[in-house]
Amino acid sequence: MIWFKEVQLADLNNVGNNTMSKHLGIEVIEIGSDFIKAKMPVDERTKQPYGILHGGASVALAETIGSYGSHLIIDNSKFLSVGLEINANHIRKASQGHVTGIAKPIHIGKTTHVWGIEIVDDKGQLICICRLTVAIILKKD
Repeated sequence: MIWFKEVQLADLNNVGNNTMSKHLGIEVIEIGSDFIKAKMPVDERTKQPYGILHGGASVALAETIGSYGSHLIIDNSKFLSVGLEINANHIRKASQGHVTGIAKPIHIGKTTHVWGIEIVDDKGQLICICRLTVAIILKKD
């Protein structure tokens, strides 16, 4: 297990209250020993004008779950985790249902974390693949 402390799904889902992740309907559905999984609806909140999933919504899902992962790895009384860089390759379109993102660490260092996030549709087809780099910074008093 890579987590600094034990956390419940409800705790993570409540962190997103009054934020973009809540507005987009992002819901964490599983926390494994080394991954976080969340789903997001493909609906009027997350589609582009062509009626398909907006690439920015995919990136928001990826950054949300990767950032949650870094948050759970560090001692939050001493450190903050902030996004440093994200890239995304949009592989296939999605126009209905849900997409599910799974974030797994590629690198867990003292000052940076790198996450690989795969986003799939309801059929398990790859929609998007992302890599997120998170900076770990000392909390100022």
